[in-house]
Amino acid sequence: MAVINNPVLRGFNPDPSILRVGEDYYIATSTFEFHPSVRLHHSTDLATWTTIGHALDDGFDLRGIPDSGGVWAPSLSHAEGKFWLAYSIVRSMDGDDKDIDNYLVTADAVTGPWSAPVHLGSRGFDFSFFHDPDGRHWIVGVQWDQRPEHPSFSGLVVEQYLPDERRTTGDAITIYREDGLVEGPNLYRLGDWYYLLIAAGGTGWNHGITLARSRDLLGPYERDPREAVLTTRDAPGHPLQKAGHGELVQTPEGDWLLAHLASRPTLHLGERYSTLGRETCLQRVAFDADGWLRLAHGGHHAAVEVAVGAATDGADAAMTETDAAAGVREWVDEFDGPVLDSARWSTLRAALPPHVADLTGRPGRLRLRGGHSAASVFDQSMILTRVEEHRTEFEVVVDAEPRSPREAVGPIAWYDRSGWIWLQVTHDRENGRHLRVVRRDGSTTTRSAAVAVPEGPLRLRAVLNGPELRFSWTGAEGEWAPVPGAYPAWTLSDDYGPRLRFTGLFVGVRAEDLDGRGWTADIASARLRFTP
Repeated sequence: MAVINNPVLRGFNPDPSILRVGEDYYIATSTFEFHPSVRLHHSTDLATWTTIGHALDDGFDLRGIPDSGGVWAPSLSHAEGKFWLAYSIVRSMDGDDKDIDNYLVTADAVTGPWSAPVHLGSRGFDFSFFHDPDGRHWIVGVQWDQRPEHPSFSGLVVEQYLPDERRTTGDAITIYREDGLVEGPNLYRLGDWYYLLIAAGGTGWNHGITLARSRDLLGPYERDPREAVLTTRDAPGHPLQKAGHGELVQTPEGDWLLAHLASRPTLHLGERYSTLGRETCLQRVAFDADGWLRLAHGGHHAAVEVAVGAATDGADAAMTETDAAAGVREWVDEFDGPVLDSARWSTLRAALPPHVADLTGRPGRLRLRGGHSAASVFDQSMILTRVEEHRTEFEVVVDAEPRSPREAVGPIAWYDRSGWIWLQVTHDRENGRHLRVVRRDGSTTTRSAAVAVPEGPLRLRAVLNGPELRFSWTGAEGEWAPVPGAYPAWTLSDDYGPRLRFTGLFVGVRAEDLDGRGWTADIASARLRFTP
């Protein structure tokens, strides 16, 4: 028997799409504006997962897309001996308008190479594939309505896909509507029933999963008499909030599991802030005597610990409120490989070219060439890694000689272009080379007082402790010295401010050269430590 400690994919890993092929399980997760895109994970026991790569990597370019746009809700499936991956690219979000393109790529192996994309249309998002046992292939997704007097989420639609012609029929049929917000649909056929698994309530505190079923794929669909298969909307103190957006997978033994997203918020003045973003969890589920899906441990709240494998009957019923036991994790990157480790590091919207992230100019160092400002949707120079716990330490060794206030480098806590906190090594006439904390909150930028530092390489550290972020520094020798001030990490979350935001907190290293003179900084190492 294995024990799942939820979340199984910690930090920003939302919208899980789960699949089993033989003895191997795979999960694909959304990446939004971050590159590489569509993160792929593998497990053989459902409890231990490894990031094995990304489906959309070399040459994939999202420059110009907005914050929280980009790649939404991938759907991973397997049919006709191939892996199928459907995904949406949200190119603009402005009021009632969304510009969305949906695509399909296929591959013989989940690690690729993936085919050239087939365009599936632009009618909505959250497209998933249903491969009917009768041999037909269907797309199910959300129909978007831009008319301001109509509900934007105007229903769930299906459309047949013709693989030999690499196109859809172009005729979408609405199969399900309800007064509330419904999205993230997935179709399954079990016996004589077609089951429609639905994300309901929006991907916030009201999130949940419900079910509908029909004898005919095209409906009409009967909704589950229960409000939700899974939700924590009625339990604000539960450790796994926002539970919703799920997919089913069946084990070789015939047991069912539900992959879903959830968030572990931190508290600030009694309010919840999901700085870690939406994470991936797994629950055991079963169909009851009436054919409706239910959590194996009963009720509708997510379990933190879930027993899977032999002798699991009732084993997770008493584990629903316990703390996850992921343990302390730490890694160090000394940048001694030929390329950046993409399982660890992400960039914004596109890969950094070799002359920007140079691992050969000074072996054993990452030479980072300064880029655009933090407002840019094009060419920022920054490497980022997901924050997986509310207690996180991130440390970098920086060797840099900025020459003006328009050159800067240092560790950054990043949510998006309107939410970040950056410890800079920079320069100005009054202070020479110095440290300074710069923070963006919406459209407002603030700067701390300068902190004098000696010549030579600097070790710079960012420490996250729940809702608070602090910085410290030291030279080649000596004790750590605090950078004055505690900074509001709780603002780096989906839940802060009036804007719709869907990602999560990253830490990393950012370099800026606003004059575009080719200025560079050397990063000798990066160390990350997570403490649950």
